[in-house]
Amino acid sequence: MLSFLPHWLRGSLSLLLIILSTAFWFVPLILLAFVKLLVPIQALRTLCTKLLIEIATIWVGFNSALLQVMNDITWDVEGLDKLRRDDWYLVTCNHQSWADILVVQKVLHRKTPMLKFFLKQQLIWVPVIGVAWWALDFPFMKRYTSEQIRKKPQLRGKDLETTRRACEKFKHTPVAVFNFMEGTRFTPEKHEAQQSPYRYLLKPKAGGTGFVLGAMGDQLHTMLNLTIHYPDGNLGFWALLCGRLQRVVVRGEAVSIPAELLNRNYQEDEAFRLHIQQWVGELWSAKDEQLAKLHGSDIADSSAVNEELTENMN
Repeated sequence: MLSFLPHWLRGSLSLLLIILSTAFWFVPLILLAFVKLLVPIQALRTLCTKLLIEIATIWVGFNSALLQVMNDITWDVEGLDKLRRDDWYLVTCNHQSWADILVVQKVLHRKTPMLKFFLKQQLIWVPVIGVAWWALDFPFMKRYTSEQIRKKPQLRGKDLETTRRACEKFKHTPVAVFNFMEGTRFTPEKHEAQQSPYRYLLKPKAGGTGFVLGAMGDQLHTMLNLTIHYPDGNLGFWALLCGRLQRVVVRGEAVSIPAELLNRNYQEDEAFRLHIQQWVGELWSAKDEQLAKLHGSDIADSSAVNEELTENMN
């Protein structure tokens, strides 16, 4: 453990080692990706896919181990004991900072299939990372606005069909599709601007979830609903690397996705939109109650510590 080092030095070393690890694994990753692209032998392509996933899994494992070596973090994790690596999951959690991604990757490492994000098509051009996403078969979405569809009616349904084609490769390779339902990080300012009905959450956007279930309904039957809480406060990604977050609490729940929410068109099916919005709203209400209990537990723990200090002083 290197927790004796100054915070700024731990953060700098962590970031440097993550960058070096990324550069190291990028070379075999891109070579395997081109073999998979150029050689039209299905058995070889399947092998390349497994090797690519293993490279990404090792990279995530290194990052997770680095957090523990550099920092003295206490992980309080419940509800993730019965997960399987050979099943398909839709994963979501509340979003407070970019530290959430490292937290989710750590707690799910080798417990579920590799996490994959639905990405905007333009992100494939991001240097280095865009190529890595492409090599790892991250699905790239091309979304059309209502205005674009009004101008060109032939575009209606094209985005869903494009995503379905991108997900064809997941039929035989289990995957955990990750989606931040809030769409953005929680801040008091955003919470007030939204007039969110929740105490610790922003309003969830059901459209992304509906889009994923419409595209992958044949494979996805379980949502892994995660709740992340930072008892030390939401200090952010850099604070996690520096070791300023000493406790991380994660609660997980595997939720069966109702069959009537699968394989439907969110854009064109009004009844489906209303149903999935209600379902997501109920999940979010329960998550808000869970966060309220976790925050209440922090207050109780703090009071107990203060009472003990007072008794010792007396």
